[in-house]
Amino acid sequence: MKPAAPQQLIEALNWRYATKVFDPSIKITAEVWSALEQALVLTPTSYGLQPYQFFIVQDAAKRAALLPNSWNQKQVVDCSHLVVLAARTEMTSADVTKWVAHISSVRGLPVASLDFYRDMMLGDIVNGPRGKMAHEWAARQCYIALGNLMTTAALLGVDGCPLEGINPSEYDKILDLSGSGFKTVVALALGYRGAGDKYASLPKVRYSSAKLVKMM
Repeated sequence: MKPAAPQQLIEALNWRYATKVFDPSIKITAEVWSALEQALVLTPTSYGLQPYQFFIVQDAAKRAALLPNSWNQKQVVDCSHLVVLAARTEMTSADVTKWVAHISSVRGLPVASLDFYRDMMLGDIVNGPRGKMAHEWAARQCYIALGNLMTTAALLGVDGCPLEGINPSEYDKILDLSGSGFKTVVALALGYRGAGDKYASLPKVRYSSAKLVKMM
């Protein structure tokens, strides 16, 4: 693999911003979307468990219903792809067993050789202290996926706007997530900026690395 040039990455991150106005006439192509989708799939998670699902809301009626539950942020209806990141409500021994079996299948390993790994997961996010806060743990994994997706989008020249200003419980009702084992955490609107977005030309405001990064 040929690594991306450092300057290419920095230029992409400086180019991106929380897009306020999308051009609804411009859609993400199937090829670009496939890459973005794989960025979600390839996101690293604790134990590799991927305790989430991603709902891509393309239905116009659903988006219209989500709009008043998103502080009427028009990005919800105007973007090309609306991604809703939902976290598991709990983790069970069956989830761990299924994951271990999948590892065994993909890597050609005996299931018994993964007993220690399975027991470690069970003792942590099922039966351990974090098992009591499994949804919060899973929600943190959603934010790893969100960051990964936003960076990937910037590198591909796709605009995005993360949306925490939403009503997760109403999202769950509209997307029919009740009883699914998942709850909405955050959303991300993806597409291409509209010509009238004044925020596109504003200087990016950040503290310097000297203030934020401490070498020890």
